[in-house]
Amino acid sequence: MPDLSHRPLIEFSGLCKTYAGPSGGFIALQDLCLHIRAGECLAVVGKSGSGKTTLINLLAGIDSPTGGELRVGNADLRRMSQEEMTIWRGRHLGLVFQFFQLLPTLTVLENVMLPMDFCASFPAGQRRGRALALLGRLGVEAQAAKLPSALSGGQQQRVAIARALANDPPLLLADEPTGNLDSATAKEVMGLLAALAAEGKTVLVVTHEAELSRFFTRSITLHDGRIVHDSAAPNGLKNGLTP
Repeated sequence: MPDLSHRPLIEFSGLCKTYAGPSGGFIALQDLCLHIRAGECLAVVGKSGSGKTTLINLLAGIDSPTGGELRVGNADLRRMSQEEMTIWRGRHLGLVFQFFQLLPTLTVLENVMLPMDFCASFPAGQRRGRALALLGRLGVEAQAAKLPSALSGGQQQRVAIARALANDPPLLLADEPTGNLDSATAKEVMGLLAALAAEGKTVLVVTHEAELSRFFTRSITLHDGRIVHDSAAPNGLKNGLTP
């Protein structure tokens, strides 16, 4: 496997996001500067309202920055059209959510095949086999013919990770992926995400669970839309602020 650690996969500088409101603008993120290397398993932590979900939404192209620069790989997300963003997101990004977001009327296998069908990222004859292989790797191949409602929460999250990997994206974004799981299952799921990072995927996880810290190679803390702690920075500090 090539060593990808020397180059940033994600780069943003002066990144800002302001939302309009009846009493004026609300600053969700302000002047964020950060480089994230390929293969990192990064925790994004902070209190409610600190900007964690806004950051994930910007990286996913679900929302657009108000200012600053944002690049993922060779893509300049600020300058993409909506059509370009949809194509880019399908091929380069996997999303994992707290509540799984599996389609309830599709089988587990169909849920994992769906991203490949949308993006035509693999020939039609290969998609079923690839989906089954991903389910097998995540330990839920035996559930392939079932509907999501027949699975436990931990099994559903494993299926959701398999779906996020369907198009072999370099970047995985997970928003509180263990928040709806018991502690033992949470550690199993986080271990799977950490293993993917060790293989070269870049994994960003929004979490509030301190007991999962051992799975991360790096963590940043947001407060009022600013990075106040970065474990990779000298003394763990950023922007001259204390954690």
